[in-house]
Parts: sequence; C-alpha cells; structure tokens
Amino acid sequence: MFAILGATGKVGYSTISKLREAGAPIRAILRDETKASDFRALGCDVAFADLQDAAALGRAFAGADAVQIVLPPPLMAEDAVGDMRRSIDNLANALDRARPNRLLAISDYGAHVGNWIGMPSVFRIFEERLRQLEMHKVFLRSAEHMEGWGLLIPAAIVTGVLPSLHHPIEMEFPTISALDLGLIAADLLLGPNGGADVQIVHGEGPLRYSACDVAAALSQLRGSTITAQALPRSQWEESLGRVLSASATKLLIDLYDAHNKGGLVDIEPNMGEIRCGTNELIDALRPLVPAAVDVRTEPSMIA
Repeated sequence: MFAILGATGKVGYSTISKLREAGAPIRAILRDETKASDFRALGCDVAFADLQDAAALGRAFAGADAVQIVLPPPLMAEDAVGDMRRSIDNLANALDRARPNRLLAISDYGAHVGNWIGMPSVFRIFEERLRQLEMHKVFLRSAEHMEGWGLLIPAAIVTGVLPSLHHPIEMEFPTISALDLGLIAADLLLGPNGGADVQIVHGEGPLRYSACDVAAALSQLRGSTITAQALPRSQWEESLGRVLSASATKLLIDLYDAHNKGGLVDIEPNMGEIRCGTNELIDALRPLVPAAVDVRTEPSMIA
C-alpha cells in the first residue's frame, strides 16, 4: 500500500496515476472530501487529513508500506515558517507512530545549504527532522516548477512583458514540470531501496532555462512577442505582497536573493543522484496558455 499525501496536487496526482498504471494499491490522502469520488474512480482507497492534525495524519498513514509526503508553503499565513514547522512536527510524529517501511519526502533544491536562504532553508529543517525517523528515507529535492510561471501568463499576454525575479534574465536555472516530478517519485517508490538510510535524489527537467527562455516559449505559443524583464529588487516586496502574506513574501525574497547569487539553489555537490524528466518548458506551459488568453489582470505573482 502506497499512501500519498497531497493527492490533489499536480505532483501527487501524477505519482498516483503512475502507481495505478503499475497496479499498485493506493491510499489517496485528501483534505477536501468533495474530491474523493475522483480518486475512488481510479481505484484508490481514500483518507482525509490536514497537516495541522497529527492524529488524522497518523490514521491516514497507518498500515502503509510506503508514504509520500509534501510540505506546501502556507502563502497567506501570518507566520509561514512557524506554520511549516508545526506541519513538519505533525508529519514526523504521525510517521513515527505509523512506521512505514519507506518514506519519500518531496523536498527542495538548496535544502543542503547551511545558511538561511528562505524557502529551501525550511526544507533543510524538514529533512533534518525526518532524518530522526527509523525508516528508509528518500528526499526527492525538486527544482523550481515550470508551472509556477502560469500565474504570470495573463499579464504577460496583455502587456507583452514577463516580469521575473531571476536576475539576470539570461541566467539559466534548474526547473522541472510537476508531472515529471510525480513520475520520478513513482519510479522511486516502485524501485528497490537505495541501501543507505537516507537517499538523496535531485529532480529537474531535461534542460535548464532562463526567464528569457520562458518568454520565448510563451511568444511561440501565442504567436506574438513577449519579452522577459527583470523586476527591480526594490519592487519585489510590493509586488509579492499583493497576493502573499508578509512572512511568505520574506521567504520568497530570501529565496530569489540566493537564486541570483548562483550555485546555492541547486544540487548538493557530490551527493545523491540527478533524475531528469522529459517534459520541456514549452510542453509544461502549453496547457496553461489557452485559459489565460482573455484574462485582463495586473501582474499579481512573480515566478
């Protein structure tokens, strides 16, 4: 039995689809009961749990041979780091009670960095806490999701400008489609244990891209010119603060400051392995463009 937390997310759903194709029994762990029928139709058992409810998590994990977990950032929380720390403790306590044979945790590029760099540093805390558990652990560190640019597509279509916190806009960075990340996770779950107590795997796409490459892909999909433009550092807080809490904004600002230094939000040198997906940037962006065509908004989120 594979228990998958975050089943309705792109990564979780991709993992479940691949595991079901292989005939594996699945317990999809949801928060929203209205989505249960979709997963039952796939042949999944269904459980309900929230990250802030350790008891419900424990019940959802009980009896599973392997568990896949995620740690979604609470983007509107007054204290995003505090909320994520509580979620980490709840997950660890629930797993310690359930004692599956294997744990796969979706982590983050840069989680190995010792000094504070925002969001990846929360995942360093995540990994450190999970290392204390007595089970085989796979930390699947994810590069930035290609689909994250989707929030900017409506404004980019209207204005012809794609703002970016990646500076310079020509700098290539690791990124991956959520679909590919879920498929990599499924392959790891279906495969043998890596031998060591902790297995580190880095997941990214077939190529690295820049903000200019994102703009070029959108231009190709739209048949009109869209140009990448670096959003001035002085405007980051105001721009992100339109849709995020102050604490979540700070996490992302610290993250992109680290991104722009280069070499920090990346693979851990001489550690683990790299698995590359097959979906190129334009493939991940293609399904996001049609729905954005008639939307008229100001830029609301920076990728």
